[in-house]
Amino acid sequence: MRVPFLDLKAAYSELSRELDEAVLRASHSGWYIGGPEVESFEADFAAYTEAKYCVGVGNGLDALTLALRALDIGAGDEVIVPSHTFIATWLAVSAVGAKPVPVEPASGSYNIDVASIERCITSKTKAIMPVHLYGMPVDIEAICTLAKRHGLAVIEDAAQAHGAMVGGKKIGSHGDVVAWSFYPGKNLGALGDGGAITTNNEAIASRVRELGNYGSSVKYFNEERGVNSRLDPIQAAALSVKLKYLDGWNKRRQHIATIYSQALRGLGLSLPNVPTWAEPVWHLYVVATPERDALQSRLASAGIQTLIHYPVPPHLQKAYQALALKAGTLPVAERLAKEVLSLPIGPHLSAGDVDYVVSVLTAVA
Repeated sequence: MRVPFLDLKAAYSELSRELDEAVLRASHSGWYIGGPEVESFEADFAAYTEAKYCVGVGNGLDALTLALRALDIGAGDEVIVPSHTFIATWLAVSAVGAKPVPVEPASGSYNIDVASIERCITSKTKAIMPVHLYGMPVDIEAICTLAKRHGLAVIEDAAQAHGAMVGGKKIGSHGDVVAWSFYPGKNLGALGDGGAITTNNEAIASRVRELGNYGSSVKYFNEERGVNSRLDPIQAAALSVKLKYLDGWNKRRQHIATIYSQALRGLGLSLPNVPTWAEPVWHLYVVATPERDALQSRLASAGIQTLIHYPVPPHLQKAYQALALKAGTLPVAERLAKEVLSLPIGPHLSAGDVDYVVSVLTAVA
């Protein structure tokens, strides 16, 4: 057998008629920047995330960067970030001239340790940027409470958490602004790049829209130095189709995660822990073991594709050598980089595929 990590073609095939119609509709509309398709998706996604406003942008990194700029965070400022995350979280902070200040994951979690954040707050700290990593919500309510006490902004990186919930409320408006990616492999993925921010703050939404449109709200009049970062109408049309199926696809991911969590106990793997207040959407199902590389090799030999998220933590990347955060500085992130392994969990993984993954893991783990 061969079990792919994620089958994007199957997702397209399921919705091919609707997606093709949507793409053709957008193509025939004559609106190739902005227009009804983008406006419709923004309204629908705002409603879905229980936020007042949604602004489409070019990609997830731009969503983070524009959110920081909209909050006037820049040179000389510090932003608290997770030590264990995709590097885009850090890159956005660097892009505005601020300094990323890493905080390690909580014990038994891949998400930032809320209890450790306060120790890293200084007079230069302007924001906390938590990540709902792997589709598992961070304790965002506690982070917002902490941020309010210190007068800090909260920018949520929700690139992997479309549809996730905390205390029965969808991720989308807990913090000051929430940044989203619609990269094709996400739970809600476009047919190319795309991103958005959601917020309950009208001023932030307007500023992000202006910044992403060359710093202009009126054509040829530029209030500030902006960039070109706008959600494409064809991508918006495709996302509008997929949004209708997101909850169903998430339920399929949740079902697979339940099977994994029950079947893989006792194999010596560290399995994901789900807090009682969280409803994850399982963008990834990540296990950890000191024998990660050997396990990945055995699974590959059996035709099971796995991935490593992420093999090098941001502070050890050449891009961040100027921070002088040497090996040993952030031991939890460094250990996870050597131990984590992501199992197949896409919504189009068949029951037979799931059973096969479990049977092979039971035999080789």
